[in-house]
Amino acid sequence: MTYLFHSPAAPLMMKWFRIKQLWQLTSALFREIIREPGVLFWGILFPILMSLGLGLAFTGKTESTRKIAVLTGDKGSMIHRLLDSEAERNTGTEGAGWDWKYEIRDERLGNSVFLFHIMDSTEGMTLLKRGTVNVLLTSSRDSVAYNFDPMNSDAELTYLKLLSFIGNENKSAEHDNSYIKPLTVTGTRYIDFLVPGLITLGVMMSCMWGISYGIIEKRSKKLLRRLVATPMKKSHFLIALITVRVTMNFIESAVLIVFALLAFDMSIQGDISALVMLYIAGNIAFSGMAILVSSHTSNTEVGNGLINFVVTPMMVLSGIFFSYQNFPEWSLPFIRNLPLTTLTDGIRSIFNEGAGFAEVMLPAFILTATGLVFFAAGLKVFKWH
Repeated sequence: MTYLFHSPAAPLMMKWFRIKQLWQLTSALFREIIREPGVLFWGILFPILMSLGLGLAFTGKTESTRKIAVLTGDKGSMIHRLLDSEAERNTGTEGAGWDWKYEIRDERLGNSVFLFHIMDSTEGMTLLKRGTVNVLLTSSRDSVAYNFDPMNSDAELTYLKLLSFIGNENKSAEHDNSYIKPLTVTGTRYIDFLVPGLITLGVMMSCMWGISYGIIEKRSKKLLRRLVATPMKKSHFLIALITVRVTMNFIESAVLIVFALLAFDMSIQGDISALVMLYIAGNIAFSGMAILVSSHTSNTEVGNGLINFVVTPMMVLSGIFFSYQNFPEWSLPFIRNLPLTTLTDGIRSIFNEGAGFAEVMLPAFILTATGLVFFAAGLKVFKWH
């Protein structure tokens, strides 16, 4: 005899957990995603391309190149004698960017190439502020002094590697640290390099996410569709969005600048009116780009991909947290012409180099023209739904 037992919980479980229904819903949502080519590209292919590009930039190099400024023209100084005997002298066949080249070979940690260039103190300090060099060498007949920001870890690493061959001859290096001359003057510290980059990064991120994503989200929720029936021009709607965002950017940047001035004893060495002009030009540039990026799509995932396509390369390449001089030489002309690089270099020159209208007029014009062109293109193809 067979006994059948029916649990009273079984019908309740089947009521709340229906495998077929769950499968159909999962399948439908999956098909919804794969039918949108943009989602597949930005979600799968774009991260692969980014990892490939960054991998080539940071792991493809078999050696690291570090540029050193030699602040002396005295051929009888110790650094001249040492470099003439130990380093390769530039004969003009490989370009005029360096006077000596010295290479430290290390199969485990990678090779280090040092390019030494003779310059005066004014040029050396300017290149230090721009991040082109991070160590300045001064030399007498019997010793070599290292000038660098002790808070800059990359500069400290450069100094430690230089000791491997300069320190052997610099006898004072074996006894004390008197040959180290820390650079703590405003404009030469890492914080002076970083804060202008954070200001410009904030402008880009605020415009691209605040304007672009806001428009895309409103379109995806059918909110823009309702505005079509109102007597409102597209240009007025977009300009209003830009005005609000730029106003917020001014407030956020002003707070950051005041904090940096008080907390880190920074100073704006250049013309403040030129700083305002360049800052407005940068906002125009990224606002125009934001309008073009958000002008057509209503899919938030595609919108995320488009925004990341714009902001991620510039955030990495444009020298916000470290100098873009670390990238391969062939890539520098392209990097210098990126909008974020143009804005960041201009803001840094005003903060740290005392630049005024004459120095930033051209970058401001380029950024403004870029923004107007992108805005006009975005307005042309903009759709409400």
